[in-house]
Amino acid sequence: MVVIKKICCIGAGYVGGPTCSVIAQMCKDIAVTVVDVNAERIKAWNSDQLPIFEPGLQEVVESCRGQNLFFSTDIDKAIKEADLVFISVNTPSKTFGIGKGRAADLKYIEACARRIAEVGIGNKIVVEKSTVPVRAAESIRRIFNANTKCNLNLQVLSNPEFLAEGTAINDLKNPDRVLIGGDETPEGGKAIQALKSIYQRWVPENKIITTNTWSSELSKLAANAFLAQRISSINSISALCEATGADVEEVAHAIGTDQRIGSKFLKASIGFGGSCFQKDVLNLVYLCEALNLPEVARYWQQVIEINDYQRRRFAARVIGCLFNTVTDKKIGLLGFAFKKNTGDTSHKTESGGCLENADRGISRESSSIYVSKYLMDEGAKLHIFDPKVKKEQIIQDLSQTNICDDDPDRVSRLVTVALDPYEACKNAHAIVICTEWDMFKELDYEKIYKAMLKPAFIFDGRRILDGLHEKLQRIGFQVETIGKKVTELIPFTASKETSRNDLQAPAAKKLKI
Repeated sequence: MVVIKKICCIGAGYVGGPTCSVIAQMCKDIAVTVVDVNAERIKAWNSDQLPIFEPGLQEVVESCRGQNLFFSTDIDKAIKEADLVFISVNTPSKTFGIGKGRAADLKYIEACARRIAEVGIGNKIVVEKSTVPVRAAESIRRIFNANTKCNLNLQVLSNPEFLAEGTAINDLKNPDRVLIGGDETPEGGKAIQALKSIYQRWVPENKIITTNTWSSELSKLAANAFLAQRISSINSISALCEATGADVEEVAHAIGTDQRIGSKFLKASIGFGGSCFQKDVLNLVYLCEALNLPEVARYWQQVIEINDYQRRRFAARVIGCLFNTVTDKKIGLLGFAFKKNTGDTSHKTESGGCLENADRGISRESSSIYVSKYLMDEGAKLHIFDPKVKKEQIIQDLSQTNICDDDPDRVSRLVTVALDPYEACKNAHAIVICTEWDMFKELDYEKIYKAMLKPAFIFDGRRILDGLHEKLQRIGFQVETIGKKVTELIPFTASKETSRNDLQAPAAKKLKI
């Protein structure tokens, strides 16, 4: 069997950094080098201030950095010395041309493949770690076959990651499964066994699944599509609950007790974010269209449309409750990251790997960004607080042309980044919770209420305050939450005969609900 003594990972981003740090910690006899063209990123990996926030990551890195874990910009040297090379670079959606916004752009993958073929020597196993469309490995293999020298022998494997930001270290150390795909040839089988032997150091063998390369690639896209579909499904039910008086939490619990369904990913919210869900579902849609499967493509496209609908619907609810106008009203927006325990929102840069100046923003599609957009469209003044997202990141995300509608001054006029949640909520008309940070459950809401304009609203977009509703109502708040019937409100300018639908119609129409 092939023995792996040295590993090179091209790409020091959200996948490559944590994955190889855990491998180094679990395999002390293997030298692991993570390389990237971004010198600042590598410098951060070698410092006490890592370039990404992930619970437990700092401890893992510090336990083996400088011993058998190294971070470097010397890509060629690491490739030459490695027995196994992970390709862990950005695969963003194309921003122009055929497949714009849906098809994966594989230029960084191709750049890595060409660099490996150019500088590599000896026998090497090349492993796709990035999320790629089906048959991407075949493209890599064709590049290798056309460019490899007589002193270089390469085997290509697919080993997709299944990491959730905020729990990545636990996902790596206690995975549900490790998936390895390779050629159904003797050489391919040896390569699969070599990679498998690494994971077997800490992962039970029954959790390591081996398949052909294409099944492995498709499994990654399908897994994220199924998870996104569950979120969109429960969010569609949340809209029905608000219209009928049912509570989506109770409905989710009832259906989740069915073992055939299960309880995970049935949490209603303002929509899914993250780098993978939307990108991978759209990639799947594009793949189905390209393979002449329009019915399948339309099915998965609806998952994205429900997610967009949920964001617009939540914003319209905020506007409707605030007497159908938020123009010049201060709204305290709590949470900007797409989920708790991460500082990730959008336009975080994954590595460009071998390609100079290849770092590009890839949208994490935080729902907070889109809720902010819809409120800014109505002239709301947003005061945003997030414990982990930096001010510069928030301003950058909201300054995207598709968010600020080509009005470069809109963000400076309407957005303030607060230093703490109390500052964000002071003199506000409403609080909008967009990220499920635990700290938001522990705020002094009596203090917040006293400092707000009345009536004071809380819009819980993540249902993290469910156990506090009665207390908040006793304080004086009007609490509005996803998946519960909308409270009947009559704006002070309207007659008692005016229906809620009439009051919400302008906002709903403008937001295309």
